[in-house]
Formats: sequence, C-alpha cells, structure tokens
Amino acid sequence: MSKASSQDHQDTAQFDALGDAWWAASGPMAPLHAFTPVRIDYIQEMANRAGFGTKGAALPLQGCRILDIGCGGGLLAEPLAQLGADMTAIDASQAAIKAATDHAAKKGLSIDYRHCLAEDLAETGEEFDIVYSSEVIEHVANRAIFLTAMSQLLKPGGLFVITTINRTMAALATIKIGAEYIVKMIPKGTHDYAKFVTPAELTAECAAHGLLVDHNTGFAPSPKGGFCQTRFQGINYAVSGRKGK
Repeated sequence: MSKASSQDHQDTAQFDALGDAWWAASGPMAPLHAFTPVRIDYIQEMANRAGFGTKGAALPLQGCRILDIGCGGGLLAEPLAQLGADMTAIDASQAAIKAATDHAAKKGLSIDYRHCLAEDLAETGEEFDIVYSSEVIEHVANRAIFLTAMSQLLKPGGLFVITTINRTMAALATIKIGAEYIVKMIPKGTHDYAKFVTPAELTAECAAHGLLVDHNTGFAPSPKGGFCQTRFQGINYAVSGRKGK
C-alpha cells in the first residue's frame, strides 16, 4: 500500500510545466510577483511581533532560521534571504526547485533549496524558528498530513504563517473563473475551488495540530498598485501564530 501523502500529483505536474516561467514578471506568475511585497511585509511584521529578528536593523531577519514550504521558484525565499534569514525552501516540483536554484545562484544568494515534501523533511527531525507556506495549502491533497508536518518542523514557540484563498463566491468569481477563464491571467486548472479553505476552518485545523492562530488579515489589490492588507478576507487572506510549547 502506498504511503499517504500531502502531494497532489496533478497540481505538481502543472507547476512542473511552468518551471521556466517563475521569474518572468509578465508571464503566468505575474500575479504572484505583484503579490510578493505584501506577503514579505506580513511575514516580517509577524516575525517582529513574535520577537524574531531585529526591527529596523540592516538585516532584520538575521539569526532566524526560516522554512518556506512550497517555495516555487523562490519569489519569497530570495527577498527573505536578502533580509538576513537563514533560508531553507522546499517544493514538490523539481522544475520549480531548479528554477529557484538557478536564479538564486545568479543573484549570489545562499538558499538551501530541496526537492521534497514537508512530511519527508519532517522525518529528518529538523526544526525552524519560522515556517511559512504561501499560496500552497489550497493545492495539497491532504491538509491534515500537511499541517502535521508543518507543526513537526516548527520549534515550540516558533512562528507559522499561512496565506491562502477563502472558499467564497467572491473567490470563485475572481480567482477561479475570472483569472483562469476570462482574463486568462493564470493557466486554466490552476485552482480547485473545493480545496479553498475558510479562515474558521483553517484556524480549527491548525489548532488540532498545535498551531495556535493569533492573527489574521486579508489581502486586496491596492489603488497604488500591487496588494495591501485589509480587513476583508473574502478572497486572499493570511493566518499566523505560534506553535504551542
């Protein structure tokens, strides 16, 4: 009998096919590029709030061991490394890891990229100060396995951050129907509406695995371009908190 896994092989195949496009700012990853600054700001804000790093320092995340689960081409791992973080980043897509490794080498950045699943890394016993997963949990096959691994990979008292998509009609209309089929901003089939998760569901599932949510926010397009934090969590949102000691 095959071992249960968090991996959705169909999703992985889709991202493997996009391996060369991760750093093309005007390509299929353009929405993620636009979404990157607000996600970096939120992770850094939550790190400071939890007492990790040094706010206002030249390298505000120096000394923080951070894990990126589902790193893709490294859109978040690179700027966090530039902020001083000791970065490890993993992904189920071998093509994404290659794109991330090649791009980091060109930038002269030292990031420990690994082609593996979270549950596989958890079996090694490694632990991190901060573990985040951004726009990933809506693609996994089994959230329970995924969250178990995330908890195992986080030190007691460590910080976790998850950003994802709410299961609402607004999200269905804008992200699934609008972005994939009308505007064609992202490839068709990128998202499965049934895998979207509400903040209440995610908070409860996190708690069941020792991950205690104590902050949440919404993300929305900003009039100035890009995205900003907002009270509205009907489409994109984040939860964060600490692992119980």
